[in-house]
Amino acid sequence: MNYFRRVVHILSKEFSLVNEFLRELRDKDIQQDRARFRKNIERIGQIIAYEISKEMQSELHFITTPLGVAQVKKMREQPIIATILRAGLPLQRGLNDMFDQADLAYISAYRKHDETDHTAFEIVLEYVATPDINDRILIICDPMLATGQSLVQTYEAFMHKGKPTKVYLVSVIGSQQGVDYVTSNIPDADLWIGVVDQDLDSNGYIVPGLGDAGDLSFGAKV
Repeated sequence: MNYFRRVVHILSKEFSLVNEFLRELRDKDIQQDRARFRKNIERIGQIIAYEISKEMQSELHFITTPLGVAQVKKMREQPIIATILRAGLPLQRGLNDMFDQADLAYISAYRKHDETDHTAFEIVLEYVATPDINDRILIICDPMLATGQSLVQTYEAFMHKGKPTKVYLVSVIGSQQGVDYVTSNIPDADLWIGVVDQDLDSNGYIVPGLGDAGDLSFGAKV
């Protein structure tokens, strides 16, 4: 499928450490280790940050070493890394480990289910805290790309705050439906994702997926 200039990067297509981390994230026994679960999401964020960094502009600098002067390349600017609370925090941390001078932004989003039809829901956005995104590189991360609605609405919410020079979207696991929805509604952003599953169940959850990333990272909601 043509994804508008081929901007969807699926890391698991070629075997790497990402596949190992995804295997542990999916395993229903291994994922019960909360610290390990969060760490594996962070590691995937670190790898994606490295891949994104290859596309960023640099400039030449001269630094003094103990033995002379070296010509080096330096990133021209650090990005803003935005995430959706609360599930996105480990993924944001992994990205921030690599872009360690980046600014951070946050938005809250949750599914509000219809009381008469639990398979129907709307995405509710409430809290937004962000630096000025005008003329900045913006990375929006959310570990689970299920229907794609929350990521699209999050993107639109940030676009009301300013106009970045470039937008990257980052996820760990997505559904084909979610990927199609995002690439149709946000054609000017690159999507970096660990793996894409084919199905969603009647509740809008990715199958086989891995479960609820927020609950597995931080504990079940009440």
